[in-house]
Amino acid sequence: MDSDHSTIVTAVDEHRPSMAVVDLVAAVTDTDPLALAPLYDAIDPDALDSLCTPDACVSSLEFEYEGYTVVVEQSGDDVEISLEPITVGDGSAQEVADSGSSA
Repeated sequence: MDSDHSTIVTAVDEHRPSMAVVDLVAAVTDTDPLALAPLYDAIDPDALDSLCTPDACVSSLEFEYEGYTVVVEQSGDDVEISLEPITVGDGSAQEVADSGSSA
């Protein structure tokens, strides 16, 4: 993955993983962080921060935010956050229109 699409947060950083996600998405999309949708629309920021501690038993998690799949992986004191664009319309699924009528 391109280094512009990932960041590492360590336990000694003052930067919380939730803020690192917002900052990374803002940097990748060249958008002001305040112009992004609230992170809590995708995941509870406090829960994300509490899962990303050396004592937590979660080693990785994924969620969607601002058109990206956010992957958070923990290894010791380091938390790596990476983004992968969500691709839609690759032909693997068909959209079904709801006509609004029932027979």
